Amino acid sequence: MRTASEDAAAEDALVVSIFVNPMQFSPTEDLARYPRSLDTDLEICAEAGADVVFAPGQDEVYPGGEPQVTVEPGPLGTVLEGASRPTHFRGVLTVVAKLFGMVRPDVAVFGEKDYQQLVLIRQMVRDLGMGVDILAGGIVREHDGLALSSRNRYLDHEQRSLAVSLSCALRAGADAAELGRDGVLAAAHAVLEPVRGVAVDYLELTSLDLSVPPTRGAARLLVAARIGPVRLIDNTPVLLGRRASRAG
Repeated sequence: MRTASEDAAAEDALVVSIFVNPMQFSPTEDLARYPRSLDTDLEICAEAGADVVFAPGQDEVYPGGEPQVTVEPGPLGTVLEGASRPTHFRGVLTVVAKLFGMVRPDVAVFGEKDYQQLVLIRQMVRDLGMGVDILAGGIVREHDGLALSSRNRYLDHEQRSLAVSLSCALRAGADAAELGRDGVLAAAHAVLEPVRGVAVDYLELTSLDLSVPPTRGAARLLVAARIGPVRLIDNTPVLLGRRASRAG
């Protein structure tokens, strides 16, 4: 997050928030073993030119335990990721609102890999008049197309090779954009369906705000799947009516 100094004459500061948020994990999810690598994260932040790393403890973010006042995501929080993780976005929006209050940013950056989260945070900022500009950070991928994720480290060698099918399916769907919605989904499904060991949770083409996709123009293709015990998500832009050549 980029914040303005209290001193108007000072330059802006680049602040990175690092916090594993217990509110967005259900009791059956992987909070206890979720990867935590603060030392490595601090090195990356230093190389990226961060001025401040804000890495609060749970007691600092939730001093009274789980808060009584929370941010509800509304209808968009019940679809896609919300259908599988019904309390997830309440936890996400609540902690983001708290971090905004603690850091007071003018601009905040959230990655496009968690695309539904990005859309919901933008909606929260608009609806609650928070006055924060939300920017999207592009998806970062491995050399073979797999989207970077903390959960990738859970994958063994065989599972890692299967995981690449997600980005391959997205790329195939984007390349079929000239065929319209049905063609995009058919092309993506054709890649995933033969792959044993990949259990698809959803594969959906939507508008940019995650509603019904347009007949032509900008849309978003999103996928979630389980590979062994690991659940991964990914997405890519699609320009319906024209061919696209790269996922991400």
